Amino acid sequence: MRKFLQLIGIGIASGIILALLMQLVFELTGNEAYILLYNVDYFPFIHIFKDSSSFGFAFHLVFCIASVVGLFYILTFFNWHYSIWPYVAVYTAGSGVLYFLTLLTEKPPAADDGMAWFYWTAGQLVFSLAVGWMIRLFVKADTNARG
Repeated sequence: MRKFLQLIGIGIASGIILALLMQLVFELTGNEAYILLYNVDYFPFIHIFKDSSSFGFAFHLVFCIASVVGLFYILTFFNWHYSIWPYVAVYTAGSGVLYFLTLLTEKPPAADDGMAWFYWTAGQLVFSLAVGWMIRLFVKADTNARG
């Protein structure tokens, strides 16, 4: 249970890092790639909350938590759960592809906005490094310390 709670905390912390980074990109460049973090237009039923910024942020954090917990336990089957690089590969490549969900909504950024794709994918790279680093720092260290 302790490990599961640590993973939830890592999902929240990494999700906040990603949100702050994407907001900073918007403030510095005006690029609206950050909108993808909160966009629920393409989800059945929950898209009715699309105008609620707090719901969008909560959705983002829940997705971050689920992806951290899920990927950690999937990677345990391969004994890769304490290596940073599988997180980098899955989150960065996967998010680079998921960027094109923008085709399913009228909200920015546009699917053909190369800079938005770059900022989005680079942000996901930072997210993945944060996740992998925190898992090694907190979860692995705690597991080693507890024997």
